[in-house]
Amino acid sequence: MTLAADDPATDEGRTVEPVQKASGRYVFWMMAANFGVSMAFIVPVAFSLAVRIDELAPGREEVLGYVTGTAQAIYLILSPLVGVWSDRTRSRFGRRRPFLLAGTLLGLAALFAIAVAPTVLLVGACWVVAMLGWATASQIILSIQADRIPEEQRGKISGFTGLTGQIAPIIGVGITSLVSGSTFLVFVLPGLVGVALVAVFLTFGNDDSRDVGTPAPVSARSLLSSYLFNPRKYPDFGWNWLGRLAFFMGLYFNTTFTTFFYAQRLDLPVREVAGTVAIIGVIGVVAATAGAIGGGFLSDKLRRRRLFALIGAIFFVAGAIVEAFAHSFPTLLVGSVLMQLAIAFFSAVDQAIVLAVIPSREESGRYIAVVQFAHKLPSAVAPLIAPFIIAVGAVGGEKNYTLLYLTGAVLALIGGLIVFTRIKSVR
Repeated sequence: MTLAADDPATDEGRTVEPVQKASGRYVFWMMAANFGVSMAFIVPVAFSLAVRIDELAPGREEVLGYVTGTAQAIYLILSPLVGVWSDRTRSRFGRRRPFLLAGTLLGLAALFAIAVAPTVLLVGACWVVAMLGWATASQIILSIQADRIPEEQRGKISGFTGLTGQIAPIIGVGITSLVSGSTFLVFVLPGLVGVALVAVFLTFGNDDSRDVGTPAPVSARSLLSSYLFNPRKYPDFGWNWLGRLAFFMGLYFNTTFTTFFYAQRLDLPVREVAGTVAIIGVIGVVAATAGAIGGGFLSDKLRRRRLFALIGAIFFVAGAIVEAFAHSFPTLLVGSVLMQLAIAFFSAVDQAIVLAVIPSREESGRYIAVVQFAHKLPSAVAPLIAPFIIAVGAVGGEKNYTLLYLTGAVLALIGGLIVFTRIKSVR
């Protein structure tokens, strides 16, 4: 078996038209936009929201899970509608660009509001809006890749996407640690970076749309169907979706409470953890670079995707086990580096698999939104379940992060095994 090629007919009945190779300039500006969106989107989850919630509700770590989980759940419901809408949009600015611009501006406005919100309830409401904006922008960038990137570039560009997505929040946390005394700047600076880089892509990138003809009319049935796909008709798409779901469930178990986890294991106040997160993150950039670019390039060269997805899952298990039993900075550093390597490795290769098994390029927005379910559902559910896991056997203020990290490791391994053993049309 070989990787699915960009032929008019492919193995699972997918309709795929030939795609021209994307220029280096276009890829560069697209990656810049992805970097900016990732920074604006993930820095609040990794650090800023924890600081804000600790200010408004000290000692209530579970509130972070409720806030992030609720926002993810709401976006999860809306994301397929965004995908269908962008698929059917016809404008002088293309199919995707209006949504990319609107998402970033909405996200920035919401970050401004969070910085000055006086209550946890308002912070949660504003984060729902921020999530809608930035997650839409992120989803649209993936849809653009499905529109524009041919098979021979998928591994490399997926690697670059994974790399920028990994290092952007790390650099963002490092920047915000320098202004951690100002809640306003902690939220707004990453958002401004995101808007600026998206604006550059919109200005200098070529049009993101190909001629896809007149869009089909939108009906209630078509909207409902956008949430679903037929796993019997497209089994590889279905198995990859399930494997991705399991892996990211494990990931979000082990990353949602990073700030509180480090504070407990290093016996530091929450606000002082920013420097530690930044140092570990900057060192982890090397691992993320090796994982994202190495995994993407090797999978392109060797024309093997599934094996590298499994290797990424195994690295994640190793890192999670190390962190589960870590009580010192050096051990936390080793575990974090292994996990950064693993996440970048798996994400780059699995995204290339997604682009290979997507059922229809004409409806790439819809199917990317369905793929996002496998990513967003864990980010919505894991933060809601995790507070119960860390409460098991907890003594006083000491939460059971060991059990949480081990649970995440098991789920990530299951995800890697599903991708490796069940997908047939991709080597």
